[in-house]
Amino acid sequence: MIVLFIKLFLAHLIGDFLLQPTKWVEDKEHRKLKSKYLYFHIAIHFIALLVVLQFDFNYIWGILIITLSHFVIDTIKLYLNTKVNSRWLFCLDQLTHLIIIACVVAIYEPRSISIDTFYNTTFLLLICSIIFVTVVSSVIMKIIISKWQLEENNEASLKDAGAYIGMLERLFVFLFIVMNFWSGIGFLITAKSVFRFGDLSKAKDRKLTEYILIGTLLSFGLAICCGLVFNYLQQLI
Repeated sequence: MIVLFIKLFLAHLIGDFLLQPTKWVEDKEHRKLKSKYLYFHIAIHFIALLVVLQFDFNYIWGILIITLSHFVIDTIKLYLNTKVNSRWLFCLDQLTHLIIIACVVAIYEPRSISIDTFYNTTFLLLICSIIFVTVVSSVIMKIIISKWQLEENNEASLKDAGAYIGMLERLFVFLFIVMNFWSGIGFLITAKSVFRFGDLSKAKDRKLTEYILIGTLLSFGLAICCGLVFNYLQQLI
């Protein structure tokens, strides 16, 4: 089951990313169904599927399902491109392709998936930890550092970039702890220090330096605590 999925996913990566030049994408967006590159793109997917499956025609119906569904999905995407947020459209497009691939795999290699899998204690604990190090930790940090108000120049930074950076760094720290890769945390701190050095060196006010240090230490501290608790509870399960 896993082997078949990997093969089909490889064909998808080859067709959708490796062998799809930017010129093809731009022409498809402009001419839509009239673009010859749309049909070249679909043909490459068909050939890629044949190659990765070693021309095993026992899978021919699966190949046809994936190829035709890819054409339909891409066509819908082209006509929604100016009406829907491009980031969401890309994610939905790729997710739909993966669902089709999973369905084809299930047809050829059926395997029952119990709902109890999603209620596994370790899985639920992992979900709780991820929510904590992303959303909950952001709220906690905002409450703690709300006593210090700094005048921010929003024009010089991306909208909500700081919040997303914090979530990502805490996720990395949590992952490093779960994997018992503590040196990775040191690397992450060093990398962040290098990128922040320009802000700190240009700051005339000492408050900005202190504000950044407090936020960084809180962020890493919450992620480390969450990782340690996760490892401890996992041993008890």
